[in-house]
Amino acid sequence: MRLDSFYPVIGTPRLTESRDFYVDLFGFEETFVADWYVSLRRPGPPAFELALLDPTHPTLPESHRRPVQGLLLNFEVDDVDTEWERLVVRGGLRPALDIRTEAFGQRHFIVADPAGVLIDVITPIPPSPEYEAGFLRT
Repeated sequence: MRLDSFYPVIGTPRLTESRDFYVDLFGFEETFVADWYVSLRRPGPPAFELALLDPTHPTLPESHRRPVQGLLLNFEVDDVDTEWERLVVRGGLRPALDIRTEAFGQRHFIVADPAGVLIDVITPIPPSPEYEAGFLRT
């Protein structure tokens, strides 16, 4: 299979608030807008895509027409401490998880978008010896 694109589509009844969250705080731009769907792209390289969908829209099978639950998006950044300052300290976002350093090789914090999707803002760091063996080298 040749894969030309891959991106998450978040089912949310809060399309406007979610769009504003990703546009204002994470640099995404609108590429398509309807009253039930918003397509976003963050210019690159690399470019990243994300879409927002009204979960009651008939394009979804009726048995799956409900808002997103249990989704965590990882946003890897160069300097997580700078993003903590920008998004939480100055930006007023409430952290779901305060900034911390993890032995498995991350310094990170977690916030939530208006739909409840968790955004894990991460800077990779060297893992502790106990976790280093778990990283596969390619």
